[in-house]
Amino acid sequence: MANELVLIEAFKNKEDIHTKTAQQIFDKEEITSLERRQAKAVNFGIIYGQSSWGLSEEINISPKDADRFIKKYYETFPGIKVFMDTVIENAMNTGYAETLYNRRRYLPELKSSVYMQREGGKRNAMNAPIQGSAADIIKIAMIEIDKELKERKLKSKLLLQIHDELVFDAHKDELEIIKPIIKYEMEHAFEMIVPLDVEMGIGENWLEAH
Repeated sequence: MANELVLIEAFKNKEDIHTKTAQQIFDKEEITSLERRQAKAVNFGIIYGQSSWGLSEEINISPKDADRFIKKYYETFPGIKVFMDTVIENAMNTGYAETLYNRRRYLPELKSSVYMQREGGKRNAMNAPIQGSAADIIKIAMIEIDKELKERKLKSKLLLQIHDELVFDAHKDELEIIKPIIKYEMEHAFEMIVPLDVEMGIGENWLEAH
């Protein structure tokens, strides 16, 4: 969505995105587990418009260090900063943010006279296109999978959606039939410039499959 080339190449090369971020932020190849965890927190924190104070609380560093992390992240991945600023500006002008499928989230709080409400609106504006698009994509995958299962008159059923995961009640004799269906429909629900890779697990219950 941000057309950030370094991260696009990392996804295409199937690199661990949090390790890649850590390498860029810390400017070194060998990354510790702590540094990866910190980079992961920054990756997800940016999506939610997290403040330096919020990030400092999450990864147990000083607000000053957290502020430095965020600034370094935006310097390293300038496309992300441009994207976020553009999303906020558009939302301020139109009153809403949009997903990739043009589904709108209206944000009246952006016009609030209360500073904290306006800032919350900005965070929602940044988050809505990303989380909202993810929700759109998985719902489309669910519709296409359900359609395919019904057309083939299969007994296996889609049970649950949990964020970016789907849980199926699969008949054992249908496993090898439904696996490619599920994988294909989830990976092709929306064509992006990065692959939507899907991993699968199988078990007698969700804990085993997870």
